[in-house]
Amino acid sequence: MKSFSLLIGALLAVASFGAVAQATAPIVIKFSHVVAADTPKGKGAERFKQLAEERTKGRVKVEVYANSVLYKDKEEMEALQLGAVQMLAPSLAKFGPLGVKEFEVFDLPYIFPDKAVLQRVEEGPVGASLFKKLEPKGIKGLAYWDNGFKVMSANRPLHQPADFKGLKMRIQSSKVLDAQMRALGALPQVLAFSEVYQALQTGVVDGTENPPSNLYTQKMNEVQKFVSVTNHGYLGYAVIVNKKFWDDLPADIRTALEGAMKDATRYTNAIAQTENDDALAKVKATGKTEVYVPTAAESAALKKALQPVQDEMKSRIGKDVIEEVQKEAVALGVK
Repeated sequence: MKSFSLLIGALLAVASFGAVAQATAPIVIKFSHVVAADTPKGKGAERFKQLAEERTKGRVKVEVYANSVLYKDKEEMEALQLGAVQMLAPSLAKFGPLGVKEFEVFDLPYIFPDKAVLQRVEEGPVGASLFKKLEPKGIKGLAYWDNGFKVMSANRPLHQPADFKGLKMRIQSSKVLDAQMRALGALPQVLAFSEVYQALQTGVVDGTENPPSNLYTQKMNEVQKFVSVTNHGYLGYAVIVNKKFWDDLPADIRTALEGAMKDATRYTNAIAQTENDDALAKVKATGKTEVYVPTAAESAALKKALQPVQDEMKSRIGKDVIEEVQKEAVALGVK
């Protein structure tokens, strides 16, 4: 009888220990993204992980999955909505296919004359109203992360609009980017980011557009002979979470994570330009890829060729959204 009592006591102790362990288990945030760990976004995710775990004193554990190891472009948004992951940082182009077409304003060529205008848009009423539109989809926007302006690459020089004619150019799934390439006479090809290097290597596509940091960290320059620093479009990200997951967090945890995200955002946006400048310098240093900066006349010709895209997309994105962005440029005296 005594041994039976001891057994029951032991089982109760184990059960009690298990309940305590379960109660004190950290909240896990799976943070998935599709680019390399040594890009601005990759480094930003790691900084958020560090700050979140420090400031919650281990009550939150952030697991970062880079380079599409969990999900590719087309899969990750559904995974977030289903709760298979809790956090993503997709490019802003990803929200158009989700049904929030207003985000495609960020894809418009030459819509942002400089970073100051971009910052005013993201941090002001336009950025906030776009995030609000995600909530009915079960998604909450936390921050905008920068990855800078894009370059064009191919295996022939890209100096003027005629140089793009007939090229198969990889794009993200975006009606705006599709229209952009068609305006240049190119043939847009939608491909997952993780598939681009092989597609370039095998000739499935002829070229692509990317910020230099993405081009270099994915080694695309190894299979592209020419890079043209067009700065024609912007690539940024929205850090988003599953809304139900976020709303169910204890208030103090949510506050700590908001602070960690704010500081991680400041860090990410500060390093983006340096990372891209360094990446472009490394591409040049290989001696295998020619890096070309268009002349003022060539840039003007590209801008003229792409200007109709803004007018064409007003009915899709919303004339009011496009005009709000343009007003910010006027307010800063740069357009």
